[in-house]
Amino acid sequence: MASIFEGFKEQLKANPKTIVFPEGDDPRILHAANQLLKDKTLKVILLGDTMSVFKATRSEEYDHINDAEFIDPATYPKEDMDEMVNAMLELRKGKMTEEQVREALSHTNYFGTMLVKMGKADCLLGGATYSTADTVRPALQLIKTKPGAHLVSSSFILMRNDEKERLVFSDCAINIDYKDRVDKEGNVTLSAAKQLAEVGVESAKTAKIFGIDPKVAFLSFSTYGSGKGGTVQLSHDATIEAQKMAPDVAIDGELQFDAAVSPEVAKTKCPDSKVAGQANVFIFPLIEAGNMGYKIASRLGGFEAIGPVLQGLNAPINDLSRGCTEDEVYKMAMVTAALA
Repeated sequence: MASIFEGFKEQLKANPKTIVFPEGDDPRILHAANQLLKDKTLKVILLGDTMSVFKATRSEEYDHINDAEFIDPATYPKEDMDEMVNAMLELRKGKMTEEQVREALSHTNYFGTMLVKMGKADCLLGGATYSTADTVRPALQLIKTKPGAHLVSSSFILMRNDEKERLVFSDCAINIDYKDRVDKEGNVTLSAAKQLAEVGVESAKTAKIFGIDPKVAFLSFSTYGSGKGGTVQLSHDATIEAQKMAPDVAIDGELQFDAAVSPEVAKTKCPDSKVAGQANVFIFPLIEAGNMGYKIASRLGGFEAIGPVLQGLNAPINDLSRGCTEDEVYKMAMVTAALA
């Protein structure tokens, strides 16, 4: 099986995209950007204070970094900045003053997100030093969710055995839990089950991008009603909603993890399931379970974790771990651009 990243590389070489890095002076970003430029995989915009970026690029040998575009929000041409301010004012109408907008755009996370919103970049990858909230908040405020989407979620792609084994774990990074959304009169406008179902359907789409034929399992500590309480009803109801949203995708639940992955257990607990025993997309009903689950798989199971890949946005914005390596930046940059 060819490397998924080699596939992304060839795809992007044929149709180059522009990625913006808000943390342009971080050595891990610079190493990854240099390699992307060397491979002619992506066009790169590096943001940051001019002197900081200049010093960072001089600290080591980067043979292709000068092919990047360097932008310092503080010295961005006035005419272009005014255009960006006006565009953001319109997006944040009634929620931010011009002074507040200009202050926000002095920070590279907001400035970079507006470059994407205005079509001057195709995608953004941040989080090497910014928190997840500081990466996701501008995306929610400015890029917003795509048509038909009601929330942003995330997936981790887990791979091992030379990428022959590929799994998707969701949501491990964004949604703390799922509660019914209600209006001022107390009417439910979007149920918790439909929110979790949307995570499952979006995760199936992400799986396909990584060459996975999705078999989606909504997890709990119960299989087909064997347990009560906790997240059982949520996962059960979300399964039904997801099956309605994506009737062509193999979806089942609620399932315990062993029933989802073990053919022997599946034969005993749910022999007629088209997912049990062969699931490859796992939907966790709580972020605690998802986050712990992917880290256990990574640390004890020997899986490489790629992500989080954000889902549901109008344009590709992705978040790095602050403990990321340059190789992870490099791979996530290609993933982010491939989503564009």
